[in-house]
Amino acid sequence: MDLVDINVIPGMETLNKWGVKIDCARRTVHLTASDGQGVEISATSPSGYLHQMEVKPTDRIRVVREFPYVFPDELPGMPPDRDVEFLIELLPGTAPIAKRQYRVAPKEQELIKENIDELLGKGFIRPSASPWAFPVLFVDKKDGSRRMCVDYRALNDVTIKNKYPLPRIDDLFDQLQGACVFSKIDLRSGYHQMRIRPSDILKTAFITRFGLYEYTVMSFGLTNAPAYFMNLMNKVFMEYLDKFVVVFIDDILIYSKTEEEHEEHLRLLYAKLSKCEFWLDQVPFLGHIVSKGGIMVDPSKISSVMDWKVPEVVKEVRGFLGLAGYYRRFIESFSKIAKPMTSLLEKGVPFIWTKERQAAFDELKKRLTTAPVLTLPDLTKSFTVYCDACKEGLRCVLMQEGNVIAYASRQLRKHEVNYPTHDLELAAVVHALKIWRHYLFGNRCEIYTDHKSLKYMFTQNELNMRQRRWLELIKDYDQEIHYHAGKANVEIRKQIKVGKAPHFSEDEQGTIWYKSQICVPDVDSIKKLILSEAHDTAYSIHPGSTKMYHDLKERFWWYRMKRAVSKYVAVCDTCQRVKAEHQRPAGLLQPLKIPEWKWEEISMDFIVGLPRTQKGYNSIWVVVDRLTKVAHFIPVNTTYSGARLAKLYISRILHDSLDSKLRFSTTYHPQTDGQTERTN
Repeated sequence: MDLVDINVIPGMETLNKWGVKIDCARRTVHLTASDGQGVEISATSPSGYLHQMEVKPTDRIRVVREFPYVFPDELPGMPPDRDVEFLIELLPGTAPIAKRQYRVAPKEQELIKENIDELLGKGFIRPSASPWAFPVLFVDKKDGSRRMCVDYRALNDVTIKNKYPLPRIDDLFDQLQGACVFSKIDLRSGYHQMRIRPSDILKTAFITRFGLYEYTVMSFGLTNAPAYFMNLMNKVFMEYLDKFVVVFIDDILIYSKTEEEHEEHLRLLYAKLSKCEFWLDQVPFLGHIVSKGGIMVDPSKISSVMDWKVPEVVKEVRGFLGLAGYYRRFIESFSKIAKPMTSLLEKGVPFIWTKERQAAFDELKKRLTTAPVLTLPDLTKSFTVYCDACKEGLRCVLMQEGNVIAYASRQLRKHEVNYPTHDLELAAVVHALKIWRHYLFGNRCEIYTDHKSLKYMFTQNELNMRQRRWLELIKDYDQEIHYHAGKANVEIRKQIKVGKAPHFSEDEQGTIWYKSQICVPDVDSIKKLILSEAHDTAYSIHPGSTKMYHDLKERFWWYRMKRAVSKYVAVCDTCQRVKAEHQRPAGLLQPLKIPEWKWEEISMDFIVGLPRTQKGYNSIWVVVDRLTKVAHFIPVNTTYSGARLAKLYISRILHDSLDSKLRFSTTYHPQTDGQTERTN
């Protein structure tokens, strides 16, 4: 029976038989055999970055054993004809290019010879008489070995670029939400599994000391190789994509919620044997560590950032920011931190490495090593977005159920520096909606900002063209804007510093005092907690508003605190139910007498808050006869006085009911109204 997969915990008898001695201080275990010889086993400290529950050898996985022909140690030969062939299409008028070979060391010549013999044996290359020729060079692999490559840069410059899209890495990670079991598969010699169109083979010729050869299969270094290979992979895995498989060129990740489901998923796939890692609770994928808890930065991938020397030219600054920017979703306020360095990329700015730029350089390195674990988004749940803006840039945080999904930030553009604060805060909201549109569009999202006026954005009457444009964009989302006091007491602190707030002071802990009282920040949740403690607890026993206010003002102060206390006590359900009334009881309601004649009694009301018409009306005055229920609807404005409404009643209701009209006599002609004149 094969017991290699079974873990054994030795008991006391076994430990005693083998004379086991455990040294916890040295972290060693000493075993003594029957012949008296001893064996000492030592343990090393585990890595703090990555924990793998189990990595099973592929030859011991049942699913793999069912498909041995799919997992060969080496590719048997030329790949079969496929729907996708690799093409090298050149710019019009391009002539053949022939480069001289590079000088290499004797050991590298041996490696070239070994690689040529191996590739010739598999049929991947063949001797050539092509007018094209490109030199050979070596690149280091992750395992320390060296890979032979061809320098195709001159060929790439004259090649028409294939625009087949590569997937966004962020979108690939979003598919992994809820997955607990992973398998990572790397295709064996993936590029060599695609044939080159026969007419393009001669363009891949490379020159060596041993002769001129040309590739019959796709080679590393060709500009369109990733696009063509991505096209092939999408066609192969089309029915599984976004269900339990994500693919990025030759990296394949299978994800499942349970091990049983994972086994069924693996049965559907074909991949390379020696580079497969199965049944992991965490797996490195595209420079990240993926687990059921979320994604984090792969420490092995940021070593190049940590080892980056201080830049001496602008090109090195651009390279560092590009490499660090790959992980910018993990770094809060990335743009703000990097601003001293990005200013060097502007035209006409001299390269001067200041202390401020060195501090930004060191801070970015530090943030990468302490980057948090980000949660994978669940598109069935609502999102929360926090936005902020200042003169240095815009900052946003995307969250779900209190867990951070991503950070986003950017610096202000030149024209945005002159925006008022209101527009900058609104720009931060728009930036968040645009950059996370693939998450937020069609889902409920709560947006929090520390600029209170944005809450009433949708009810403002006067907006400039920029605000109207942004407002139309915001209306496309199922959102609600809330206020949170992220900058509570900032204005008071400013007044204290310039000496314009004599009754306020700030202690060493940052607490602001108003005389001998604590100045409570303008945060509704904090105020509500204080009011609840002062009124609802067993020690406070529901005092009245006057006593409660006097108790609170001994320790706390905030603007209009007395009004807040009175309002809180007035709506207390317990007080309304239990406390006795000390006022005179209200009398009984008496019904109104039914009128005997029409328009003897009327009732009226106003409908307000309507959009303003071209004539300036924004309300409707409703007048109803209590007997006949005949109603009149008169357009009015909320600024109308009682006298003006009375005139409207006479002209629009009384005159209309009597069908009477007001007629004026001719000026200076009393004969027009002779009857009245005689009566006078």
